[in-house]
Amino acid sequence: MSHAAAASKTPVAVVTGFLGSGKTTLLNALLKHPRMAETAVLVNEFGEIGIDHLLFEALDDDVLLLAAGCLCCTIREDMVASLRSLFERRAGGQVPEFRRIVIETTGLADPAPILHTLLAGDPEPAPWVVDGIVTTVDAVNGHRQLSAYPESVKQAAVADRLLITKADIARRQELDALHERLRAINPGAPILEVCHGGVEPDALFDSGPYSPNSGRPPDVNRWLGEAGIAHRPHHHHAGGHDDGIRALSLSAEAPIEIYPFVRWVEKLLEENGDRVLRLKGILDVVGETRPVVVHGVQHVFHPLDRLSAWPDPERRSRLVLIVRDLDVGRIAREFQQLVPCDSS
Repeated sequence: MSHAAAASKTPVAVVTGFLGSGKTTLLNALLKHPRMAETAVLVNEFGEIGIDHLLFEALDDDVLLLAAGCLCCTIREDMVASLRSLFERRAGGQVPEFRRIVIETTGLADPAPILHTLLAGDPEPAPWVVDGIVTTVDAVNGHRQLSAYPESVKQAAVADRLLITKADIARRQELDALHERLRAINPGAPILEVCHGGVEPDALFDSGPYSPNSGRPPDVNRWLGEAGIAHRPHHHHAGGHDDGIRALSLSAEAPIEIYPFVRWVEKLLEENGDRVLRLKGILDVVGETRPVVVHGVQHVFHPLDRLSAWPDPERRSRLVLIVRDLDVGRIAREFQQLVPCDSS
């Protein structure tokens, strides 16, 4: 899929976070923001995001049109069915245009199955493209939740953006410690502190390799977050760890043969799928003039995509993995075996 093809698709972002971490407050603030007009937000129940104080019009049983120009829709059962129904109703003129979708998960949700669904191949081409995952973390209770609940750690590990909420009621020492804990789990994700849900939508969305709504070239370095991993002290490749979670940044200066790479990734996911929490990268492939985008989560390896051009002058392969209880040294060695005459 080229950048032009992606531009015709609607970006979907996922907002996740543990119980009480501020997803509701964040969504309420975002839904009032002028830049969130023409956004559809999918939630499990209308009542959970507290929109009763906002002006809205009920378009049908599970779609509300908010005064700010956003749509709010409930997820009935099957998320793909809910998404496709929303697109069908837009095509039929039953709901207004929307140019972005935000999906809110429940507080105990594992975001991986949602990402599976959005990335996995489908008999019909999906009219959406994955934008990114935003994870909220409670400034006061985040440490305790990360220690007590594996779901909380996984939500942080797969994030593209980490939001520390309720920062106004936490001590600076607590915030600094939480920053360090989150950087150990996911060193590649930018961390933002927010109070009362106040954050600019531009800081959260259009963060993927396509960025169809941003009006600017994709920031692949920002999407990969590899600088945060590679520049961690004491080890060039691996970030810190929490409950066995490690971050790994790999690069190659020489072009890669795509078929051996795909076989390697498929074998890695087949044997260790539950422990490969996230995989994303951009490849310089032998015989290709355009960069190839790779994206995987646990057992699912998304079909290869292509950008229309290299987003920056640096033409090299870069791969980022977030893994749990895996030998990152072995993974790095296997990757380097795929790269002929590479000294990186």
